[in-house]
Parts: sequence; structure tokens; C-alpha cells
Amino acid sequence: MNNKEFITELSGRLGYSAKEISDMVSSAVSVVSEQLQEGNTVVVQGFGTFDVKKKLERISVNPATKQRMLVPPKLVINFKPSNVIKDKFK
Repeated sequence: MNNKEFITELSGRLGYSAKEISDMVSSAVSVVSEQLQEGNTVVVQGFGTFDVKKKLERISVNPATKQRMLVPPKLVINFKPSNVIKDKFK
């Protein structure tokens, strides 16, 4: 499902125009992004938890050249689905 299909589905279910739903989804994504950039955890009840984890620096080896490289530390977004979602996929 792409963004346009998602907006159309939500607008049909909720009775709002596609423009209003698009604005709501954009606002929600913006709020989640801002919170994650600040290092906060975002919990959507019944859906899951988004958080930011720090990956430590590590050494990687190119298998073709055997050259060792230092990979710098970085922040990655992690998602853990709620038990409600997990149960639907059993």
C-alpha cells in the first residue's frame, strides 16, 4: 500500500476529505519524527513502539579486498510491534 492508497482508505473510513487526511498524516509523521530526533520513545497503543538506538562503531572487512574499515557510530530507528499486532500474524 502506497501513501495515496493509504490516504484514500483512511478518508473512506473516517469520512474526511483526502486533503484533510493527508494533512493529518503529515502532521502525525512530523510529530513522530521530531520526537525521535530528540531521542524520545514514541508509543502508539495497539500498534507498537518507535525508539532510537545507538549503534557502536565497529570494524568491517571488505570480503573482496580484505581491507578493514572503521564504520562510525550511528543512530537507527527501531520499531517493536505491540502484542495486538503480533497476535494478528500468528
